[in-house]
Amino acid sequence: MKHLFGLIGWIGLLTACSSINYLSIDTFNPAEVTVPSSANKVLIVNHAVPQPADWGYSYTVSGKVKATQGAKADSALVDFCQSLGEAMVAEEFFQDVLLYHEPTRADQHPEYDLKMTAQQVDSLCEVAGADLLLSLDRLLFESSREDTDLGGGFTVGEVKVRMAGVIRAYLPGRAAPLATIQLVDSVAWEQSAELPPILNELLPSSEEALRTAGRYLGAKASVNFVPHWQRETRWYFSTSGAVWKEAAAYAANERWEKAEERWNRIYQTSKGWKSRAQVASNLALCAEMKGDLQQAHEWASISYELFKQKAGEEDQQAQLLELYVKALTERIRANQKLDVQIGKQ
Repeated sequence: MKHLFGLIGWIGLLTACSSINYLSIDTFNPAEVTVPSSANKVLIVNHAVPQPADWGYSYTVSGKVKATQGAKADSALVDFCQSLGEAMVAEEFFQDVLLYHEPTRADQHPEYDLKMTAQQVDSLCEVAGADLLLSLDRLLFESSREDTDLGGGFTVGEVKVRMAGVIRAYLPGRAAPLATIQLVDSVAWEQSAELPPILNELLPSSEEALRTAGRYLGAKASVNFVPHWQRETRWYFSTSGAVWKEAAAYAANERWEKAEERWNRIYQTSKGWKSRAQVASNLALCAEMKGDLQQAHEWASISYELFKQKAGEEDQQAQLLELYVKALTERIRANQKLDVQIGKQ
């Protein structure tokens, strides 16, 4: 199966008599978890207990602790599940994604990571008609706000939130979870103002910060369960020769077949190792843009070996090509997994 790559933009970086033109491409990547082909309807369940408002929150002004009511996390857990569901729906991989709104835990221990029982999974999936259940089993926050007087009437404020959670995938009729995903991330805001009341308007409140963090983490967690697009950086070399300039102009306008024709001509006629190494890298990019990752890997390997042998492993361009070879190796492996996942449609 071939997958499409989209050119987003490019910039040039001068290096001696040649230049490296960087561009961004979108690559289609598999989900971390491969689910059975029969799983078409997903149910998302909030199985976590919200932490008390006075847990993990601090507010300091110029180094002095300020009394506060803390940060309520109840809505942040709901926002996580909602954001996860919305991100999964956007990828149009599953036929339907549902949210379960009722509480599923009766304990008061937010620090506990409790798995759902097989009976719970079977019962909820039967009621919802779901083939796959995703359960947020724990989500804790550590948040802080620190205001600092800069002098001259200005105050800078910084809000930070760190998140750590556990989400599991379950299949009805199966005793053990299909997968367990550990989530760790953080978000931050920084603003400055002449007066503290103005700063309060610019920075999120403690609860708003947790809710934003929950939405961010939920959306980010979706890549574990649905194939998704990801932006990556690529590049091509150019120099002052007429054919080089012609090829670069075609590449800048996404006319990859025309660029490939010119670069192939240069590769066949060039006697210098560096020119051959650079154009081999360019031909790797052409192959990747056509979706032929195996050919791209072969060209990138040729380029890397030339740079390594002639310029040494510490050479900047040799290191650049080493990263490219590794990226293509990973993309080939990922595409094998992606083909299995897409085949379920």
